[in-house]
Amino acid sequence: MARVKGRIAIVTGGASGLGRATAARLVEEGALVTITDVNHDAGARAGDEIGAAFTPQDVTDETRWAALIAQVSERYGGLDILVNNAGIGDGMGTTTPETTTLELWRRVMAVNLDGVFLGCKHAIPVMARSGGGSIVNLSSIAALVATPFLTAYGVSKAGVRQLTMSVALHCAQAGYKVRCNSVHPGQIVTPMYETGIRDVAAGLGAPLKAVKAEFLKKIPLGEFGQPEDIANAVLYLASDEAKHVTGAQLVVDGGMELNP
Repeated sequence: MARVKGRIAIVTGGASGLGRATAARLVEEGALVTITDVNHDAGARAGDEIGAAFTPQDVTDETRWAALIAQVSERYGGLDILVNNAGIGDGMGTTTPETTTLELWRRVMAVNLDGVFLGCKHAIPVMARSGGGSIVNLSSIAALVATPFLTAYGVSKAGVRQLTMSVALHCAQAGYKVRCNSVHPGQIVTPMYETGIRDVAAGLGAPLKAVKAEFLKKIPLGEFGQPEDIANAVLYLASDEAKHVTGAQLVVDGGMELNP
């Protein structure tokens, strides 16, 4: 129960879903965790419940990123772990290359890709000065397969994967001892995922139960993933157990990528 004991961590989008589960797992293993979210009330409540500090943050605001990392570094003495988890969907099943608006495209890219870029940009020098660290970027199975029904989302998550590789190589070549890896969830039961499934069902005019059954058929292991499955993957990459792992993509999808 001490795999990241004393490590200083930031988890964005920590008010619910994958972010909350990840933050809770890091706390359980001894980390000093700060969660951030645009939802102040839910974020503060989550922080109290899991034993993490909370600070409001819009990940698209570069000024806020600089202030956040300075605040955490001053409070705890540095930064060891950054989990870039904050993200949004784009209307699951309803946003094709023809129907996606430029406004929606830009909003999804701003949160899902710009937010990750800014986190990496501002965390790298702080981690490098303190002798190294681990950045874990939440991508998606959508980065690895075609997603014509989730156009902006899929492209944003593919961008996260490429950015992760570039950050990893940059830091390795610079001798920073900063590792950077991406985690690629499949169909994980979270509030965001449930909203997406409901959108698909509504768009198709089909019963929600039937739509869920069709999605489940795509998972060879025969079950939806849980937030804890992703939290455990992030914990591994954040810990010294992954000290020789950088630039990797860790897919947690129940075998979904194997299906044609």
